[in-house]
Amino acid sequence: MIGVELALLLRRRRVWLCWLLLCALPALVAVVVSATGILPPPGQGPAFLSAVATNGQIFPAFALALVLPVLLPITVAVVAGDTVAGEATAGTLRYLLIRPVGRLRLLVAKLVSVAFFVLTAVTLVVLSSYAVGTAVFGTGTTTATGGLTLPPVDTGPGAVGSLSATVIEPVDLATRTGLTVGYLALCMLTLGALGIFFSTLTDAPLAAALAVLAVVVTSASLQALDASAAFVEFLPTAHWLAWIDLYRDPVLYDSARTGAWVQLGWVAVATGAAWANLATKDVTS
Repeated sequence: MIGVELALLLRRRRVWLCWLLLCALPALVAVVVSATGILPPPGQGPAFLSAVATNGQIFPAFALALVLPVLLPITVAVVAGDTVAGEATAGTLRYLLIRPVGRLRLLVAKLVSVAFFVLTAVTLVVLSSYAVGTAVFGTGTTTATGGLTLPPVDTGPGAVGSLSATVIEPVDLATRTGLTVGYLALCMLTLGALGIFFSTLTDAPLAAALAVLAVVVTSASLQALDASAAFVEFLPTAHWLAWIDLYRDPVLYDSARTGAWVQLGWVAVATGAAWANLATKDVTS
């Protein structure tokens, strides 16, 4: 069942278009910055952008910061919102469940396919932006052992640390980037699980996708309110930027660890709600 869902995912043009757009946006920014030579001073502009001109190997971090707030959640919402509602709209959900396929098994297969999409999306952004960054901005300074001397990186107001002329071995940098990929994939899987849940509530994929985006907007808005201080740590978007701490020296794991537990909680709750609704739903379409 999982193999069928993955094959179905890869046959959809919208999926490949989402991946293409996610990779194209950082590449476009790299070309514009390289052509104009205009970069914001440290502490201003998007995270890591002021450092990429002297070290293209840090460009994947900037690319992730670029697609995370808007484009990545939109693509996840579109794909996840189509999982169950798309089957209902096409009239295939009823016939799919007539076969000896349990509803829980179907739901797990849908969740795995969404997880595959988000992990592939984040990985493609990192790989493509690394290729573009090193081609456009170079590979920075290397030491005798092959380590990288990273330029000062200020991730914006409120930063409590930075990679200020810190020598990081290539393996260490790859490890930090790998952890970042996994963490952001987990953050986006929360939206994917919510998308599957909303997809079980409606036969309209667009409505499910809009519901996911409404959750993102609501969560981000509540973060800015002092009145939500009692529960802000449990909002799905509250820890999205915790991955930046993985690029500090020394690495600060506390925020990312807390964020991972919060995201796992949301995935569990959304998946459970989706199963409860689908298991009792009278599927007629």
